[in-house]
Amino acid sequence: MDLGLHGKTAVVTGGSSGIGLATVRLLLGEGCNVAFCARGAERLAAAEAELVAGFGADRILAEAVSVLDPDAFGGFAGRVLDRFGGADILINNAGQGRVSTFASTTDEAWREELELKYFSQIHPIRAFTEALKASGAGAIVAVNSLLAHQPEPHMVCTSSARAGIQNLLKSLSVELAPAIRVNSILVGLVDSNQWQRRFEGRDDQSQTREAWFADLATKKNIPLGRLGQAEEAARALAFLASPAASYITGAHLEISGGISRFV
Repeated sequence: MDLGLHGKTAVVTGGSSGIGLATVRLLLGEGCNVAFCARGAERLAAAEAELVAGFGADRILAEAVSVLDPDAFGGFAGRVLDRFGGADILINNAGQGRVSTFASTTDEAWREELELKYFSQIHPIRAFTEALKASGAGAIVAVNSLLAHQPEPHMVCTSSARAGIQNLLKSLSVELAPAIRVNSILVGLVDSNQWQRRFEGRDDQSQTREAWFADLATKKNIPLGRLGQAEEAARALAFLASPAASYITGAHLEISGGISRFV
């Protein structure tokens, strides 16, 4: 199926690794111009070099910028519009989880987590709203977590913030309609740098990566028996951002291997 993405301009935050990088790669493969950003300059440069080698430099713009800095991000947005003449798609992917219970989460940690989760959505959406409206087929897709509907006791702070973001996205799907569609994916356990770090810090150093991840899937009771791959989340993002999903807004698509318990 042709998703109708050829010639579109997409912006991806948190695009230097994991789901973000997989999404950038997929969108380039579909014929999009892609601008992406991340905080870490070194990792971003490595990702850019890989993508330029595979797709050429003409359709790629990469910059090290924080979504939490409105002025810096606004400058990035301006350069995207100057380079590509507009924007059709915004993929908000920046953010990570915080492991903490209510008792162990300080006031400062609450503020940091809420700021990250909310403003990683707010600043990019503010910066690109007018361009997405002018597109005629503007789409915003956010990477959110299954925690938004299914909180975990060891991630109380992140779960709360994720639920708030899901509410925000639902509100925006009405406020920005019909010019811009707003959707999200709810990710379960996806093989990522975060899980790689946990693997590297495992107690049993003799256990292979394959065995460790298989045990993790069993312990987490994932019906499909494995963790998801970044490319699987990227395919869902590309679909929701595309004209193929033109009558879908205010929706969320679960990418979790069936781990959710809610209906």
